[in-house]
Amino acid sequence: MKKLVLFAAVLMVSLFGINNAKAQVSLNINIGSQPVWGPTGYDHVDYYYFPDIDAYYYVPSGQYIYANGGRWVWTNSLPAQYGNFDLYRAYKVVINEPKPYLRNNIYVTRYSKYKNYGGRQTIIRDSRDTKYYVVKGHPNYNQRPTRNVTVINNRPNRVVQKNVTKPAQNNGRPQFKNGHDNRPERNRGEGRGNERH
Repeated sequence: MKKLVLFAAVLMVSLFGINNAKAQVSLNINIGSQPVWGPTGYDHVDYYYFPDIDAYYYVPSGQYIYANGGRWVWTNSLPAQYGNFDLYRAYKVVINEPKPYLRNNIYVTRYSKYKNYGGRQTIIRDSRDTKYYVVKGHPNYNQRPTRNVTVINNRPNRVVQKNVTKPAQNNGRPQFKNGHDNRPERNRGEGRGNERH
């Protein structure tokens, strides 16, 4: 009885652990929420930092964060002062920390070398990886990946079997009548080293 209770407890803990792991995975992947101008190679992104304009983009809400008059402003689009800023060509730094704009001086120092870096990142829009087909705006958005398989089958649908006698193949060796080939019998003591005393 104790073994049964112990087994049931272990089974419940195992099932709870599996369900927990499934929830963990589904929470940590947000490819479908990333914008088409985002860089490839990331299954999860919280923020993008733009060194060119010293601003951020928060992926879950789709909002830009930039400094204005000493405070951080959240908007759905960039202001007119960034009208010439090209999201597709600009370098984007992926940051998966909470509220990185509150430590902006660290990111400005660390990524200032990427100002005017321009166009050296592969972006989601230009990726042929099928995992990015879930991103709205991708040229293959919501298309199921297909495999190009061509089946060439020149065989008839019905196979007719014929009884054909094949000639014996002896590979050029002589045929012996009655199955004897004049070789000494094995294990009868007629060859070398097989004598019994």
